[in-house]
Amino acid sequence: MEKQLMRSLTRTTRRHAVIAVSAACLLVPLTACTPDDGPRPAASATSTGGAAPYAPKNDGKRDGKRDGRLDERLDRVTILELQEDMKGKRLTSRELTQAYLDRIHRLNPRLNAVVTVNPDALDLARKSDELRRTGEVRGPLEGIPVLIKDNIDTADRQPTTAGSTALLHSKPAQDAFLVKKLRDAGAVILGKANMSEWANFRSVEQTAGWSATGGQTRNPYVLDRSPCGSSSGSAVAAAAALAAVTIGSETDGSIVCPASVTSTVGVKPTLGMVSRSGMIPITSRHDTAGPIARNTTDAALALWAIHGSDTADTATADADTALPSDHREVLDPNALRGKRIGVWRKGHIGIDPDVDRAFDVAVQRLRALGATVVEGADVADSKDMMQKDMLPAVLTEFKHDLNAYLAATPGPHPKNLTELIAFNKRNSTVEMPKFGQELFEMADKTDGDVNAPVYRQHRSAATRQARQAIDGVLAEHRLDAIVTPTGVPAPAVEALDPTPFESSTRNSAVAGYPHITVPAGYARDTLPLGVSFLGTRYSDANLLSYAYAFERATQVRKAPTYLPTLPGRS
Repeated sequence: MEKQLMRSLTRTTRRHAVIAVSAACLLVPLTACTPDDGPRPAASATSTGGAAPYAPKNDGKRDGKRDGRLDERLDRVTILELQEDMKGKRLTSRELTQAYLDRIHRLNPRLNAVVTVNPDALDLARKSDELRRTGEVRGPLEGIPVLIKDNIDTADRQPTTAGSTALLHSKPAQDAFLVKKLRDAGAVILGKANMSEWANFRSVEQTAGWSATGGQTRNPYVLDRSPCGSSSGSAVAAAAALAAVTIGSETDGSIVCPASVTSTVGVKPTLGMVSRSGMIPITSRHDTAGPIARNTTDAALALWAIHGSDTADTATADADTALPSDHREVLDPNALRGKRIGVWRKGHIGIDPDVDRAFDVAVQRLRALGATVVEGADVADSKDMMQKDMLPAVLTEFKHDLNAYLAATPGPHPKNLTELIAFNKRNSTVEMPKFGQELFEMADKTDGDVNAPVYRQHRSAATRQARQAIDGVLAEHRLDAIVTPTGVPAPAVEALDPTPFESSTRNSAVAGYPHITVPAGYARDTLPLGVSFLGTRYSDANLLSYAYAFERATQVRKAPTYLPTLPGRS
């Protein structure tokens, strides 16, 4: 799970000894590091560490001058602008897809953000171009390359691993529901983004952005700084313009934390807005996928594309009507005018002076945009709920949900959590060179029974407390939303605590409520900072409109710098 949850699980867990591993093992295709009892991956499909992932070869049809100009635009162009270019025959999906593939090959060796490139990407782009020539446009993402997190199933030639070599040869029988939605909208599935292995729910000592299949994801602003959260590859890929938009997932902070430290827009939707069918789980009571993009416009468009009701995920029953019919309805630069926005400072201010400065400027800008700013809208701390009720519930849910996913997914791989633990022990050199699997072991000791009365009491108490914490503040101050700093500047890549702001993500996660972060400034003029908009269930559209208005007025984001370290540091 996310770093915030892991560090709350236990403060007394012993430090695991680091197991020595040859550096070459993280810098070559996985065929050189494949577990002794696992299937070997196709060398052309997956790579790890600093090695560039497989990509289709250039077919010789590119216009080199056009590609150069296009590459310069990719960091700032929106999906709507790309669609206009394709509609006007100034650009093809094949040219756009090749441009992103070129960027992946050029930048990914430094970033490790992309773990697999779809070998069919150019063919999918050509199909899109053919459809467009016949006047058929399937949806708002027609021809747009999208990267998805490597815990989301695709029934193609790409593996879905959650960062683990145990799943290198799993064979999902069908696309995840959200991938079907992307394809229906015309998207080109460009590849899979690296992630914290098992979405940071294996060890309390876990390093954000590291996986056995992808190596260590690097922050594109300063390469020795943490990318935060388990959707690290998705956020870094979005920031570095390795795709038009990316899809991450969040259980507690894994979209908004990496988005905040990469100066991107991260949208953690209301639970049930986006189906989890075909997504490797931690817990169905928290998990949700959501978009990460360089701007709110693209994030909104992607959310509209992937949301919707799925009969296989009962939580999505109301999703079809949870958003306005057109995403452009939220793109209102005056959306904050007349709104009451509560300011949450307690626990988040006084930790870092750059955060304080950026947040004060953000609050001033909200006032200038016509919002009534209400101080003192502090949400209650969640630590008591975490230890007493949330942890026991999540451990039970993880065993139940992961066992169900593994048992239902074809291919040679562990079929339950017990077998997975044994696999990791047999392959500890590859799987556990940096940290152990104590969370796996804790979860496996539960009965995994989500119908047990004791479990249900824990889950009900945790969810009720989290919802009351947010809804109570909204009601008390008659608020439309709450604003707070998303986190601190990215620490060193090996740091165990990318953000101390546990409760800013925790209550939204447990409640199943939306949380959106947008760029708000920079620490030391280099490390990105974000500001978060929080609300109640299905307030996603309103939060996006506030985020859009704030983004339009501030224009904070700047392109990554790819510095090896902060100036003044050796």
